[in-house]
Amino acid sequence: MEIFDLINTDHDRFFYVLAGISFILELSLLGFSGPLLFFAIASLVTALLISAGLISGWEAEILVVGVLTVLIALLLWKPLKNFQNSGGGADTSSDMIGRVVAASKDITAEEGAIRYSGIDWQARVDASASETFIAEGEQCIIASVNGNIMHVKETSS
Repeated sequence: MEIFDLINTDHDRFFYVLAGISFILELSLLGFSGPLLFFAIASLVTALLISAGLISGWEAEILVVGVLTVLIALLLWKPLKNFQNSGGGADTSSDMIGRVVAASKDITAEEGAIRYSGIDWQARVDASASETFIAEGEQCIIASVNGNIMHVKETSS
């Protein structure tokens, strides 16, 4: 019963603990995806408001947590989604990316081949390329690698 007495007498401490647990669960289990993050921030702000004496009583405190969770979600959802989808820089998944190679067969979006390190590799024209066709013998740049298929684009010369 001591824990319930503590919760009933120290509302701000309860909300601080709730915010901390929510942050830990968000970062460890959900991988910074959002829902608990918004609730944790709202719980922290509510605890600060309780500590400052601006709100009191369970009904008001729970209402403030709910309203703040919705407001924070509305404000932070899009920026956090953009942050998660930002890409994180240049593709370094293969040391072949950026190499200039010769097309050993005509290359289109559906088929083709390049010659690299003495081996003919399947190739496709990359979606970011301005050209949709690279002729046999022309030089091209490896833009990305998907399994054993090289996505290439024309050289800028």
